[in-house]
Amino acid sequence: MKILVTGAAGFIGSATIKALMKKGYEIIGIDNLNDYYDPELKLARLASTGIDRATLTAEGVAESDTYSGYRFMRLDLADREGIDKLFDREEIDGVINLGGQAGVRYSLVNPYAYIESNVVGFLNILENCRRHPVNHLVYASSSSVYGMRSDMPYRESDKTDTPVSLYAATKKSNELMAYAYSHLYGIPATGLRFFTVYGPWGRPDMAPYLFLHAVMEGKPIRVFNHGDMQRDFTYIDDIVEGVVRVLEHAPDGEDPHRVYNIGHSEPVELMDFIRTIERVSGKKAIMQMEDMQAGDVVCTYADTTRLEEDFDFHPQIGVEEGIRRYYEWYKSYYK
Repeated sequence: MKILVTGAAGFIGSATIKALMKKGYEIIGIDNLNDYYDPELKLARLASTGIDRATLTAEGVAESDTYSGYRFMRLDLADREGIDKLFDREEIDGVINLGGQAGVRYSLVNPYAYIESNVVGFLNILENCRRHPVNHLVYASSSSVYGMRSDMPYRESDKTDTPVSLYAATKKSNELMAYAYSHLYGIPATGLRFFTVYGPWGRPDMAPYLFLHAVMEGKPIRVFNHGDMQRDFTYIDDIVEGVVRVLEHAPDGEDPHRVYNIGHSEPVELMDFIRTIERVSGKKAIMQMEDMQAGDVVCTYADTTRLEEDFDFHPQIGVEEGIRRYYEWYKSYYK
């Protein structure tokens, strides 16, 4: 089975590709390698999947020297002609759409990037899943779609029509677009609402990395809302396990579109998260208390009952163990 993975140089994308290759899938990975954060980290993730920068052709195409069934192409989701040609050329059986412009705060300063990548780019994927029917489209949504809800935990049946950032609005748009295409054209599609993913190869714009990096470098941590925040921190291995299980069980019957939360379902106080980093690293955090930032929410908390019932799966790796693994990777990667 041939799977297209978008966002192949991303945090979740590169980890998902490794898991899929171990299960014997043939993979085509695409990524535009933009500079939203350090492209060197993206290139290093590619290298960890056997795609060395030296092997990239002028067209940005390379074959993995680690996994015989993996090919990578440098391609932007918003490149309609390029995406069309890819689907025309390849017989793609399934799509895992993990590409797109990430980050809540960045959406406040560069909104057009989110529309181009998350809305136009996703439309290009949907249109090609219509033109070339696939067995299953799995796509990344986000816990941010729940907005400022105060009733916890978040359930998939909750209303999600009050996003507090453009990023969240584009993710909600993805769910609505997928629902429409799924019901109009019979495309089996599943949206996954991720909750604060962290771990080795993690994004450097997210709090787990920012906190760990600051502690290791002896620099101040910006602690928003004066630390009065909770996050449902979810370790990368648990996220990948969920993605793969979902991919292999496409929805059928009268409802070809589903949405699931993937979170650890145990929100952690921000201050406790920082103290855990202190314990694991043996270093003291320097904290700079600040007010709440626009677009942020006080708490995220996933109800994963639907995921457990349909896939017999619940994320297992707690924060203490997750931070320890993250810390060991950080020391090795950054030396």
